[in-house]
Amino acid sequence: MKEFKIYRWDPDTPAQKPTLQSYTIDLSQSGPMILDALIKIKNEMDPTLTFRRSCREGICGSCAMNIDGVNTLACLCRIDRDQSKTTKIYPLPHLYIVKDLVPDLTQFYQQYKSVEPWLKNDNPPDGTEHLQSIEDRRKLDGLYECILCACCSTSCPSYWWNQDEYLGPAALLATYRWLVDSRDTAKAERKEKLQNEMSLYRCHTIFNCSRTCPKGLNPADAIARIKLQLAAD
Repeated sequence: MKEFKIYRWDPDTPAQKPTLQSYTIDLSQSGPMILDALIKIKNEMDPTLTFRRSCREGICGSCAMNIDGVNTLACLCRIDRDQSKTTKIYPLPHLYIVKDLVPDLTQFYQQYKSVEPWLKNDNPPDGTEHLQSIEDRRKLDGLYECILCACCSTSCPSYWWNQDEYLGPAALLATYRWLVDSRDTAKAERKEKLQNEMSLYRCHTIFNCSRTCPKGLNPADAIARIKLQLAAD
């Protein structure tokens, strides 16, 4: 039998402080992932337990949460089979909580939107595709795969302290993705938006973002490369 302690908070009873609620399940009757355990608990033990999930394949980013101190995806995180250890599950840190394991990602999505993460081109090709060389296309690898789970940004101390102004690793990774895209002609405009003390330069290369990314991406490297580009201009 494996014990799970899960963060609980209900907005319908705001006077009641958040608690860790304990659940014990038989691992032989559960799938191997943390999300399997959460679904089993919700379906068979406590239907009030609230969390996000969708694809169960590490693609949608919905089930991001803090598991035993690490921001990750519940669908990709295996259950520790050591039954003497209790697994603790919290929502992503330093965000307002909607309920239980569901954080409010409104600010996170607004920051992503603010970097205008789409192709801008003043001279689109006439009736044809935007072509790229193989080399130029390869520059986007490790950048476009972000699934916006917010694991990186919510692991960043600079983001905890300054999330009203610092864009955070996810938004800056998206920014760099367009700065190196050979088809984009708005690079000067994108860089100009970063020319202030807070949007970019609150990053202190702590590297929590790169360590915790469940997709194996490296936002810290992208941020460092943005700084190099700005310094070279």
